[in-house]
Amino acid sequence: MTRKTTLILLPALLFCCNIFAQRVNTAKLDSLFQVLADKDKYMGSIAISANGELLYTKAIGKADIATNKPATTQTEYRIGSISKMFTSCLVFKAVEEHKLSLSQTIDKYFPAIENAGKITIGDLLSHRSGIHNFTDDENYLTYNTEAKTEQQMIDIIAKGKSDFEPGSKASYSNSNYVLLSYILEKTYKKPYKELLNARIIKPLGLKHTYFGGKTNLQNNESYSYSFTGKWNKESETDLSIPMGAGSVLSTPSDLVVFIEALFANKIISNESLQQMTTIKDGYGMGIFQVPFHSKKGFGHTGGIDGFSSAVAYFPADKVSVAITSNGGVYDNNDIVIAALSDYYGMPYEIPAFNTVALQSSDLDKYLGEYSSPDLPLKISVTKDGNKLIAQATGQSAFPLDATETDKFEFLQAGIKLEFLPAEKKMILKQGGGKFTFTRN
Repeated sequence: MTRKTTLILLPALLFCCNIFAQRVNTAKLDSLFQVLADKDKYMGSIAISANGELLYTKAIGKADIATNKPATTQTEYRIGSISKMFTSCLVFKAVEEHKLSLSQTIDKYFPAIENAGKITIGDLLSHRSGIHNFTDDENYLTYNTEAKTEQQMIDIIAKGKSDFEPGSKASYSNSNYVLLSYILEKTYKKPYKELLNARIIKPLGLKHTYFGGKTNLQNNESYSYSFTGKWNKESETDLSIPMGAGSVLSTPSDLVVFIEALFANKIISNESLQQMTTIKDGYGMGIFQVPFHSKKGFGHTGGIDGFSSAVAYFPADKVSVAITSNGGVYDNNDIVIAALSDYYGMPYEIPAFNTVALQSSDLDKYLGEYSSPDLPLKISVTKDGNKLIAQATGQSAFPLDATETDKFEFLQAGIKLEFLPAEKKMILKQGGGKFTFTRN
């Protein structure tokens, strides 16, 4: 949900060939998580389900490093933008009850928002409103830990104005779902928290899902961490800010129940689900398409304060997977790919995390600025002592670990770089893509 602070150059997609359903090889998945735990590369939890049956759950790492409290499969994590799926469901329920319409404009709720007379509830749901994403602002991290009232948030969002004409294109904006939260509250005259609990959580029997507050370890909750050679505790966004854009806590086991219920029409009607899952310009209404080989799934990802999460459902096979993390050097996407590959009987490798020790002088042949005709950014490669550092245009710098001669990686974003010094070239691999850069 929050402003990204680590580099992701390309969308992390799940890629493809013919596949056949299998049961989960728990021993191999256990081995994967054992390596991640032993190498201190990941903290989090996963669940895999098929036909409503929970096939695999696992949790590794700590809920609180200071007290050495281990995570369990009942540990609850902030799920960030997966919260938007819950909010979308609440809106569609209101539409089904004729309390809202996707085509109604939002000017009666938020007259101060630019273009409010043109922006519809459907535009908010599908990120086609043009309303500026407040978490992209440089000053966001100066106030995100402080509680905000509805009026304060509306003022912040209104101040950001519009980035484009409503309906003309799509661009992800947390502002949309904050405003949807307030529309729901005004419609039902109840707090978002109560609506979420009464209309989704209780009916589905979700025991570990709720609108969050300040982290409480006694309530099975977890702190989050970033890694810079050691785990560093992250600050906490006050959840009065993201509201239905990113304030829900859950577990993977609850998330697979939720998404299975959604596609079984236990939350909203099939007509509403079809509208929700219609993808235009890369966006559904609170949901994304998730490809894995020849399979087409739907789901969402989330990130907030060092937490990261993902949930996906593949309707043709009734298979779902959810993952939540409170700290990781290894990418969620790679774990989800491994889990789905395991279920579908496809090969996948368990990472060895081998690294090569280099001297500062060994890095000189890689230094410089690289560009590619296929990507609209440049990558600057520098060094800090005996560590190679890369930085893409407009993004944060990130350290690279040497894995083999001329090969480096940044696990947190799934980035691999291979240098060809004699040719003054660099090959970038991420999310299934491969791009060649030339040193300027």
